[in-house]
Amino acid sequence: MATKLYVGNLSPNTTEAQIQDLFKASGNVVSCNLIMDKVTNKSKGFAFVEMGSEAEATKAMADCNGKELDGRALKVNEAKPREERPRGSFGGGGGH
Repeated sequence: MATKLYVGNLSPNTTEAQIQDLFKASGNVVSCNLIMDKVTNKSKGFAFVEMGSEAEATKAMADCNGKELDGRALKVNEAKPREERPRGSFGGGGGH
């Protein structure tokens, strides 16, 4: 298992510091990255937390999955590697 966790169902008001504080109870937090919308600069409702070891990541998943933060039940699981997505054309229809 990897040490990077996906944290979903976050409130738009939740801060990186709040997430970090919650996960610190389960072990060493190496990094916390709250994903923000580039246009609106508001939270997209999910984050990635990297724990210091696999054991700490497993403990954090057990401790934090379903836990309430800012009125929302968190969804915590192992982060999947990012898939390369093909770049779509920005043109309109089929060109007919």
